[in-house]
Amino acid sequence: MIRPQILGILNITEDSFSDGAKYLDPEAAIAHGRELVADGADVLDLGAASSNPESRGVPSDVEIGRLVPVVTALNGVSLSIDTYSLTVQRWALAHDVAFINDIQGFPDAALYPELAASSAKLIVMHSVQERGGATRVDVPPEAIMTRLFRFFDTRIAALERAGMARARLIIDPGMGFFLGTNPETSFTVLRRLPELKARFGLPMLVSVSRKSFLRRLTGRTAAESGGVSLAAELFAIRQGADYIRTHAPGPLRDALLLEKALHGPL
Repeated sequence: MIRPQILGILNITEDSFSDGAKYLDPEAAIAHGRELVADGADVLDLGAASSNPESRGVPSDVEIGRLVPVVTALNGVSLSIDTYSLTVQRWALAHDVAFINDIQGFPDAALYPELAASSAKLIVMHSVQERGGATRVDVPPEAIMTRLFRFFDTRIAALERAGMARARLIIDPGMGFFLGTNPETSFTVLRRLPELKARFGLPMLVSVSRKSFLRRLTGRTAAESGGVSLAAELFAIRQGADYIRTHAPGPLRDALLLEKALHGPL
């Protein structure tokens, strides 16, 4: 098992499905960000606008206003900005963040020259919704891999034509409602992650932490789903994930330390 990079999730929102409003206050967000780093996060993934089906839209200026004090205070920490707003992405590029994480997979060619001129790594996520946040769409398990292949074939080619080096691209198949309402669709993608790695030869990020398909399997709430989330994260790593985006980097770090103790260096 290769030691993945761990992205700690820091939601600076009022309506995220797992911890809405808990870290909306800047001081709470900053303190939690520091806790995530202390627990083993290599990168903090900051999201100031929720994308779950019940979330309300957030204007770009509000999104940036939530990010400013946290990004300023966490200077020196490797940061990822989780946003699909072009305005917020441009703001993030101007602040030299290490990663930009777009749940729409960077569909807007108008931004490509600025992306190409930057040094940020791009987390290119697939979602069946294509635009906007998650909605409830039923995608049968047998159809999902074809959709993933088609999406990444098209999007990666477009980004490369615009001057993005492949070394800056990270693919994320999406999970939960980003793949569809059927839990088996997400399980199918988890099982078939090696096919994505083999086809595209790019680093791969997986984010299953507290997702609905895991909660439906176990009957747990978001707050109670740490165990099944960790199990799914370890499975994803064995399937080739290079980055894991998680609410709980501490347990994942500890599990990886155990793997190293039992099986040798990662």
